[in-house]
Amino acid sequence: MNESKVKMSSKNLDFYYDTFKALHDISLDIYQNQVTALIGPSGCGKSTFLRCFNRMNDLITTSRVDGSVFLDNENIYSPKVDVVLLRRRIGMVFQKPNPFPKSIFENVAYGMRVNGIKNKSVISSRVEASLKNSALWDEVKDRLHESALGLSGGQQQRLCIARALAVDPEVLLMDEPASALDPIATQKIEELINQLKESFTIIIVTHNMQQAARVSDVTAFFYMGKLIEINETETLFTRPALQQTEDYITGRFG
Repeated sequence: MNESKVKMSSKNLDFYYDTFKALHDISLDIYQNQVTALIGPSGCGKSTFLRCFNRMNDLITTSRVDGSVFLDNENIYSPKVDVVLLRRRIGMVFQKPNPFPKSIFENVAYGMRVNGIKNKSVISSRVEASLKNSALWDEVKDRLHESALGLSGGQQQRLCIARALAVDPEVLLMDEPASALDPIATQKIEELINQLKESFTIIIVTHNMQQAARVSDVTAFFYMGKLIEINETETLFTRPALQQTEDYITGRFG
């Protein structure tokens, strides 16, 4: 299906919340410098699967993972993996913008400071680069030391993307990044995703099938914790292999 390099993959992945099995035997390849969209009805396991890629589910004490997830052929669930370093390599943007109650500048600089970068000129140049990469610089360059909480919702979400980019990740996970935004802010986020894939590998969870069709190269359809079908986006939306996929994308259920 694809000539690109596989950046991440899951192999025979099962996921449990206590005794509830939320994901069933998921094997999926994520290609470098492409956008992979995860679609499916609410509760189908998309976000749970997304969080397996940077071990965010580790924070849920009753959760358990069976199977493997690989980043550059290394199993991220191996006991020798440094989870802090892993999350530096795999950034995450959440559904609702969650800026810190700090200045715009300090929001972006935060991750660098946590990672021990002290050089002020390095921090300043990387803050500027991250804000440019998230298409926010021109809107905030004259108010960097004002509170991030004064930004609009769409600006706050782009700030959160800048914050994720500042530590120079390789993969960006986006959990419905535009679902809380108005149509104009959503369009900016979508345009941004198209630009970012030149430098990053992106996995996006979305409820919005038009959005998946607009921004992704590959789409995976999930239903009740199972991967039903995966294909190049145009093929999946125009010629799905399975009736269940067609029923979902044409709105017969979901």
